[in-house]
Amino acid sequence: MELKNIREIKGKIILRSGLHIGSGDMEMQIGGTDNPVIKHPHTQEPYIPGSSIKGKVRALLEMRSGLMDKTEGNPLSIKVLKGLSGEKKAECEKILKLFGASGAEVEDMDEFNLGPTRVAFADCALDDEWKKKASKNFLPLIEVKSENTINRIKGTAYNPRFTERVPADAEFEFCVTLKQLGEDENDLEAFLLEGLKLLSVDYLGGSGSRGYGRIHFDLQEPKGIAERFKNIKAF
Repeated sequence: MELKNIREIKGKIILRSGLHIGSGDMEMQIGGTDNPVIKHPHTQEPYIPGSSIKGKVRALLEMRSGLMDKTEGNPLSIKVLKGLSGEKKAECEKILKLFGASGAEVEDMDEFNLGPTRVAFADCALDDEWKKKASKNFLPLIEVKSENTINRIKGTAYNPRFTERVPADAEFEFCVTLKQLGEDENDLEAFLLEGLKLLSVDYLGGSGSRGYGRIHFDLQEPKGIAERFKNIKAF
């Protein structure tokens, strides 16, 4: 297996609705929120972890594959691949090549010529130009959204909770790299773009059923990628 090329796809992620990706900090501060967003520890600016994008794109491609009934909700594995044939096998191989298999299955990778994980999603920092615009116009980087539960009989609200979100229209840098480890892997880039398209019509982060996490990909590099992505059919 030989490294033939590394493709870099770059652009922006533009929020169409508020985005919440939690920090995992469960310590409640006085006057704080129940659910803070993840922030860079030095600048305290919100960012989008590459792991969040990778995990959601993989999950959507696995859902589309129709193979989830074979995994009991776990990620696709080489064990599942061994029982497949035809189009299902080919799609499972693409997912495992792009996103990788469990380290416990490393001995089985050679049987299917899977090799190492092909994609690497970078953490997405706030776009510099958008930060300048936000500073000039006194736009907040974080909003706090209040939510509660409604009693269906009394019509009263109770159990209030406060969730941090990055406001709609915020812009983040986006970059993903794709390794090509053989002459027969040209279709993996199109498959990756299909995954990004699925994400653009679904949601990222938490509370998507309540309108959070709608995003738009503004892909800019390499040349022609924007038109290709526009024409991608995810189904």
